[in-house]
Amino acid sequence: MQANEKYIVRNMTLDEVENVAVEWATTEGWNPGLNDARMFYNADPNGFFVGLLNNVPIACVSAVAYNAEFGFMGFYVVKPGYRREGYSLKLYRTALRHLSTQNIGLDGVVEQQENYRKIGYKMAYRNIRYEGITTPCTAHFPNIHRISDVPLNSLTTYDSKLFPAPRAKFVEEWINQPEGAAFAAANDGVISGYGVIRRCRKGYKIGPLFADSKEIADQLLQSLAGSVLPNEAFYLDIPDVNALAIELVNNFSMRKVFETARMYSKSSPNIDLKKIFGITSFELG
Repeated sequence: MQANEKYIVRNMTLDEVENVAVEWATTEGWNPGLNDARMFYNADPNGFFVGLLNNVPIACVSAVAYNAEFGFMGFYVVKPGYRREGYSLKLYRTALRHLSTQNIGLDGVVEQQENYRKIGYKMAYRNIRYEGITTPCTAHFPNIHRISDVPLNSLTTYDSKLFPAPRAKFVEEWINQPEGAAFAAANDGVISGYGVIRRCRKGYKIGPLFADSKEIADQLLQSLAGSVLPNEAFYLDIPDVNALAIELVNNFSMRKVFETARMYSKSSPNIDLKKIFGITSFELG
């Protein structure tokens, strides 16, 4: 950083989340969803930060606080040409002040994982991104329902058991986004799984995919991948500690294309990873 340069960090506007954070994520190859900016921003409007050098954006990060106990960092990008110059440190410290009481989760790309370890983050597991091809679903599953046919409070209660913090408002928006679909598995009003597919810059992403069994996950995956345009790429990010999830993607002839490390600043949350067949996102957990 030069003496005559003015570098500041401040909160991002929704427009900046769309045109800075999401666009840079696209450039990095992270393939964000078409509607991610608005829904991510609404999760915590105070949790998005931009670093400006002489009033020009050069760095960004999100630090979403779900509650006082849990938060998640994502969208951590410094533009090429400005890396290793100290700009990211001020950005990170600002984000950290916003999550001063929380256990912080993040998904670290391979080349940054050692740096996160050095500042105290502990690896919980790897998230592996798999790619498949959408195909029409010809099977009929009596226990798989459109998400609109399931009581919202039952759905958010189920979600809260498999995510480190309550996120009812986020879930309500996430399941109703345009150019996507959502299904739940339920019998007699008891939910045993649900999943969401959304349109992305390339193809689609499925997430979350939560299910009480591999059979239910399989039915949800077929329903989701069959509910959108055929012959398009779709992606599913699974925790590698769930052996049944690995079996699931192999059964669908999906191929590994990317990986991150799920890391936490404190201890790993007490959630049943055997029921997580696909995480919601790399950006918000």
